[in-house]
Amino acid sequence: MNLRIVRALIVKYAFIFSRNTFRALDVTFWPVMDLLVWGFVTVYMLKVSHAVPSMVTFLIAATILWNVLYRAQQVVSVCFLDDVWSRNLLNIFAAPIRTTEYIGAAYIVGLLQAVVVVITLSVLALALYSFNLFGLGLSFALLFANLLVMGWAMGLLVIGFILRFGPPAEALAWAVPFLLQPVSAVFYPVSVLPPWLQPVAHMVPASHVFEGMRQLLSQGRLDPAHIWCAAALNVLYLALSAWVFHYFFEAARQRGYLAKYAA
Repeated sequence: MNLRIVRALIVKYAFIFSRNTFRALDVTFWPVMDLLVWGFVTVYMLKVSHAVPSMVTFLIAATILWNVLYRAQQVVSVCFLDDVWSRNLLNIFAAPIRTTEYIGAAYIVGLLQAVVVVITLSVLALALYSFNLFGLGLSFALLFANLLVMGWAMGLLVIGFILRFGPPAEALAWAVPFLLQPVSAVFYPVSVLPPWLQPVAHMVPASHVFEGMRQLLSQGRLDPAHIWCAAALNVLYLALSAWVFHYFFEAARQRGYLAKYAA
């Protein structure tokens, strides 16, 4: 992998981002709206019911971590779609750029945006709800890393499906995270799911992350089993996503599908 090429691709994405006001707003506006809505909903629930105060911290932390997963996945997918929409995809792969360099640059951009979102929401949560996310320390970093890798795997899988099925599959860039959200145990524990659905949830790395988050907030400790299960599943799914992407990419190149994106 040539780091100069990766850096050049990151600069390209930075130029696209800096010259599009709506894209910049997308990174801050929607995550902030999520935090405000869920935060005020939980404050209201505390006033009108007997909900435990820890529910506020559960939902605020879940909202912030969910945006890590969503941002990591969406950035990888949209970086690819930017080249499709601008008819630049063929130029990218006609240049001496490896797919590992192309995807690696998208991963780094996803990481940077996820960090920006976490910092923004954490400062807002501290100011509005007196919730200090960074007080969780290393445990939060482990949860963050697992959600980031899961988002990367989902983004790579989406690119593969777009290469295979064409423009109709572009909607997956926004739909895939929400298809998995019900079994990701974001705002509720896995135990509330129907018994037949709980094994499915245990196969989703995010469910172990959010279960670990609730344990960390309620008990002050994080069971390593949650981290190890999430990490093992992430390695499996990242490898599977890489294989699917490579298979569809090679098929698209051999059949001339990449040239159609430049038409």
